[in-house]
Amino acid sequence: MIYAYICYVQKISISKIKNQILPIENIMAKQFVIEEMIANAIEPRSKMWNLWHGCHKLSAGCAHCYVYRGDSKRGIDSATITKTKSFDAPVQKKRDGTYKIPAGSLVYTCFTSDFFLEDADPWRPQAWDMIRERSDLRFLMITKRIDRLGACLPDDWGDGWDHVTICCTVENQDRADYRLPIFRAAPIKHKRIICEPLLERIDLSPYDIGLWAEQVVAGGESGVQARPCDFDWVMELREECVFQNVSFWFKQTGAKFIKDGQLYPIPRRLQHSQARKAEINSCSRQ
Repeated sequence: MIYAYICYVQKISISKIKNQILPIENIMAKQFVIEEMIANAIEPRSKMWNLWHGCHKLSAGCAHCYVYRGDSKRGIDSATITKTKSFDAPVQKKRDGTYKIPAGSLVYTCFTSDFFLEDADPWRPQAWDMIRERSDLRFLMITKRIDRLGACLPDDWGDGWDHVTICCTVENQDRADYRLPIFRAAPIKHKRIICEPLLERIDLSPYDIGLWAEQVVAGGESGVQARPCDFDWVMELREECVFQNVSFWFKQTGAKFIKDGQLYPIPRRLQHSQARKAEINSCSRQ
């Protein structure tokens, strides 16, 4: 998922794609783009920690899950939750006694499952122990189960751990209206809102995101069964983020991208790069 890049199927130049599909709609905030480019991107030299694998589809955004797609090609049942061989990866050490994952690394956590999945309840306390031990790392996890957070936190969590970022997915207005009030009230130091796959127009204005969210990420759906993503929806999210002084990252176009009412098929190889060419990422003003 997060390492996928794509190509545009129609036989036109990249510059023409940029001009016709993803023009710069507003360069007023362009002064903030360069300084935020690392934050609004997959961080170089980051690590992936998938401590358990598999999930259960929960809401509309799960319909064409990339994990299910990949597992089906290998004959794996994604609904069977299993602890992986890399379960203890953060605390694994080299022969000299130092950790294999160097201090300061960003660790993408549980990206082939959901950290707050019910099936993982027996394993999660040990996972928290490892996260606690490696306070020199930065852990980032994405969940659709923010309503389970309170029942899944360690006793010493308090108002959150400084080195843990929790992201909540809201793929449509219905899930935004259900999950964001819970997310806003949750004791988490670093919060990001993930509008991916973006399935419809989402209005974030009722939630005062400038008071508590660090970033909003938007992106279309990948895969042959992908549902369309409209650039207008993306721009409306961006405009709200600029207004609320929240960092915004347009991560990928998805496989079916609508611009000015026209549907463009975007092959996987260009979905991330075409989003970058829009040059609409922005960061918060400190």
